[in-house]
Amino acid sequence: MISSAARAVPRPDSIGGDPIASAFEFRQFPCDLGEHWSKNFGGGNAAGLVVNEIVRAKVSTEAPSVRTGRTLALLLSGLVLGIAADRLLVPKGSLEGGLQSSAQAVPHTQAPFSRIGNRIIVPPGSLLRSQLVVADVASKEVSRSLVLPAMVESDPARTVKVLPPVTGRVVELKVQLGERVVEGQELAIIDSGDLAQAYSDVEKAQSAATLTKKALDRQLGLLKIGGGAIKEREQAESDYAQAEAELDRAQMRLRSMGVSAEQIAKSRLLTMKAPVAGSLIDLQIAPGAFLNDTTAAAMTIANLDTIWVTANVPEKDVAFVFTGQTVNVTFPAYPDKVFSGKVLFVSDVIEPDTRRNKVRIAFDNPDKLMKPNMFANTTFVAPPLSRLVVPTSALLMTNDKTSVFVEVAEWAFERRDVDVAYQEGPTAAVKAGLKPGERIVVKGAVRLND
Repeated sequence: MISSAARAVPRPDSIGGDPIASAFEFRQFPCDLGEHWSKNFGGGNAAGLVVNEIVRAKVSTEAPSVRTGRTLALLLSGLVLGIAADRLLVPKGSLEGGLQSSAQAVPHTQAPFSRIGNRIIVPPGSLLRSQLVVADVASKEVSRSLVLPAMVESDPARTVKVLPPVTGRVVELKVQLGERVVEGQELAIIDSGDLAQAYSDVEKAQSAATLTKKALDRQLGLLKIGGGAIKEREQAESDYAQAEAELDRAQMRLRSMGVSAEQIAKSRLLTMKAPVAGSLIDLQIAPGAFLNDTTAAAMTIANLDTIWVTANVPEKDVAFVFTGQTVNVTFPAYPDKVFSGKVLFVSDVIEPDTRRNKVRIAFDNPDKLMKPNMFANTTFVAPPLSRLVVPTSALLMTNDKTSVFVEVAEWAFERRDVDVAYQEGPTAAVKAGLKPGERIVVKGAVRLND
């Protein structure tokens, strides 16, 4: 008998495509009794009736989770079986030998040095021993030299600025810049009204002196015969003295212009002449120029028979130079020649702008090879002194201090600060901090500084 649940309209389903249910022609449909499976038996019935047998079966809703769990369990089982097979197939000795060979392939790195307090120890077998060079500190007789740039200057005591004695216009210029002149040589001709005024002043003074001389003689004659007054004689003497003084002043002014007071020909043209012999190193006038300032130099004449080489010594090296010190001077213009001289004087003042001290060396210059404003190199040589000398490669700069590594025991070193007097080339003179016979690292010291 078919139940009421079987009369519900079935909804065929393959239950997720289950191949077993499909093979037996089961179909799944929902009803109020839960999930049922139905099978059609009408295929072989003679009456052609279709009989559906209801098979009650409860399908769990957790079927997909169960299948996922089974898959994970299978994977874990396979992993465990693979590890077990590897343990069984690979011998234990060969595994340990492989691990040992791998450990031997990575060598053990030895530290290049070790520190014990302030001491650095380089152990035996360290590669650092082959990179360090240790040498004794020795005392040597060294002669320090200081090389400084310099410039040629003319001797100020032999340099003259030629001033125009009068105002006026330059009519003719008789010399050129750079020309060598002799004392008394004509330099230029000036047309000056001041010269004409000077001649006039001399003539007036001469006339006044002559007149007052006559008046004084007359009073002296009257005084002899008792007819002259003493007051008039004294007045005549005073007038004559004043006239003589004015004449002397006028003649002196004329002579200061370079004109003789006894010159007969009176002219407005004044000839400027060289006051000294030398070279004309500066020229400020030209023909046609008007000279209205008698304090401005028209030209400069320098006697270059003796010149100065001026060097600027840094403030820190001032104590190194002294008067009479031997100096060797070379010029780029004459690279094969060395001029030897001595320090003439050392300035007592430090230049505020450059913080340098001027030192001048005098040279005789008869052939005029040394010319003003030429560049030169000066080498100051000091007397030899006994100094501790070390290579500059041994010095280390740390926090504005200079130090070296001193060997206190075999392949054991300590850092020590030293006071360096100066450095010259590849060596340095040590003033304090080391003793003769001590051993220091002269090469590779920077590797101990790391």
